[in-house]
Amino acid sequence: MRGINVGGKNKIPMTDLREVASELGLKEVKTVLQSGNLVFRESDRSNEELERLLETEVHRQLNVQADFHVRTQSQIESLIGQNPFPIEAQEDPSHLVVVFFKSQIQTVDCEALRAAIRGRERFQALGREAYFTYPDGIGDSKLTTNLMDSKLRMRGTGRNWNTLLKLSELAKSLNV
Repeated sequence: MRGINVGGKNKIPMTDLREVASELGLKEVKTVLQSGNLVFRESDRSNEELERLLETEVHRQLNVQADFHVRTQSQIESLIGQNPFPIEAQEDPSHLVVVFFKSQIQTVDCEALRAAIRGRERFQALGREAYFTYPDGIGDSKLTTNLMDSKLRMRGTGRNWNTLLKLSELAKSLNV
């Protein structure tokens, strides 16, 4: 999920999120941290169907408007394997962020974002995801979510490398 439990806005207890997901027929629903990381078993619906369904029901039942970005366990494994920044993943995983989008990232938009970066941050887009490195830290970086959204012309949600690995391990344990 994007943008929940941040700065006191869009507050959702993870127990409520798990309950909504379970009511939708999702199996073995688990959450990781308090930021809308949801892992579950599902085999009949596409990622896009699940995104729409979760967005609709969370809004209806919890009165929170949030974007969902669903990926299968094999897609997450592929993302981990395709990481264009393996040194950063080993040496500084909390400053390596994967941002998930709903559609393919366009080359022209990547060029616009690269031109707007004023620090030492780097990124590489691969399909519907982009990998970002923040060698000087995330908190003071000018490469913000708003800048990404603006230049890439779509909204995404990011997870640092450590969280992505936790999600992958949890998904493996469910055989998702």
